[in-house]
Amino acid sequence: MSEEETDPEGDPPKKSKMPMIIGLVLALAGGGGGFYATWSGMILGGDHTAEAEEEHEETIDPFADIAFVEVDPMIISVKAQPNQRLLRFRAQLEVPKSHAEDVTKLLPRVVDVLNSYLRALELADLEDHAALTRLRAQMLRRVQVVTGKDRVNDFLIMEFVLT
Repeated sequence: MSEEETDPEGDPPKKSKMPMIIGLVLALAGGGGGFYATWSGMILGGDHTAEAEEEHEETIDPFADIAFVEVDPMIISVKAQPNQRLLRFRAQLEVPKSHAEDVTKLLPRVVDVLNSYLRALELADLEDHAALTRLRAQMLRRVQVVTGKDRVNDFLIMEFVLT
């Protein structure tokens, strides 16, 4: 009978899970508070006055310093086996106003570079669906090399017709 009875002093008492729950709640609250503090800029937020000044400058007029220089229209023969095909091409250069006169002076060189590049293309190069984007990037790069650093911001194709 003594073996069948369990000794109440032999069972270890159950440990409370309350400290673990409290620790978990405090960890989540601390993590959330830390995230909010960095996200809102209270910690590591930088200088808010500089950001406000930059936003103010952007709202003035970001397009005030832009001028467009028109490239003379071109008609270029394209290498096509059975027939002679023509490419009618017209473009404009987006430049800062301070460099518009310089780029206008260099326009004959720009036309020469564009004419040389477009004459070297084959019909397959022009018929690809992504051709215009690729050609635009290539022509912009060539124009920037001819005109100099930071003188041409963008190359705008106004007309690109293959007849």
